[in-house]
Amino acid sequence: MSGDGTTAEDDPLQTAVWRLRSRACWVDAAALLTPATPQPALQRASLLVERCLYTEAGWEDAEDALRTAEALAHTDDERGAAACERGYLAYAATLFQVRDRADEARAALGRAAALIAPGAPGRPLLDFRRGLIAENLTRSPQAARAAYRRAHAGATAHADPLLLSATWRHLAGLALREGELTEARHGFAESLRIREKLGYLVGTAPALVSLADTETEPEASRLREEARRLFRLLGGVPTWLSDRLSPPEADAATA
Repeated sequence: MSGDGTTAEDDPLQTAVWRLRSRACWVDAAALLTPATPQPALQRASLLVERCLYTEAGWEDAEDALRTAEALAHTDDERGAAACERGYLAYAATLFQVRDRADEARAALGRAAALIAPGAPGRPLLDFRRGLIAENLTRSPQAARAAYRRAHAGATAHADPLLLSATWRHLAGLALREGELTEARHGFAESLRIREKLGYLVGTAPALVSLADTETEPEASRLREEARRLFRLLGGVPTWLSDRLSPPEADAATA
């Protein structure tokens, strides 16, 4: 899914879905969609899978929605998109140690690659998710970088700003680990700029924290404090950011 509902030309339903999604209200957004045909069923599944990534909860709801989307898929693009979501859900379950589904994630994304044609609108998202597996499960930064770059080029070609914000962010993360501070700062700043422009609140706090990691004081502290404000506003989402945003410990000498 990309930045649906963020422009004046989009229909009211997609605008409402986007606004709820961007504010971490995935269940409410999914409730607006009737999964009677392939596209809304897939979009609903995608929302609930994304909820798992941000909250580490809702796994059964996502599985149910995904099974519905898979049952309704008829074309190669539809089956490929459903397989891409299946792989992403299995990746999330593995990443958060709910259950080791790494083999399922790789197989599902491999199936998606066989179904989604090169150059198709769904291909950049697939490339990005294959990059996530390479980076976080296979521990292969070179393969991850290649996949992220393909996704970045595809997101640019298909005008998908939300995906572009993700590719900027993950390419910057790899650069930071290699000590390329200027490149990392630029990538994180671009990711943050796009998310703020889209109004993607749930993804803004992580972008602020990442950029803070490349800045010096007092700018780093200012960015982290803004991230804490958003984190609290959204009810502690994303959950995995909690440790990064814990208030600094008081000086032991003053305790």
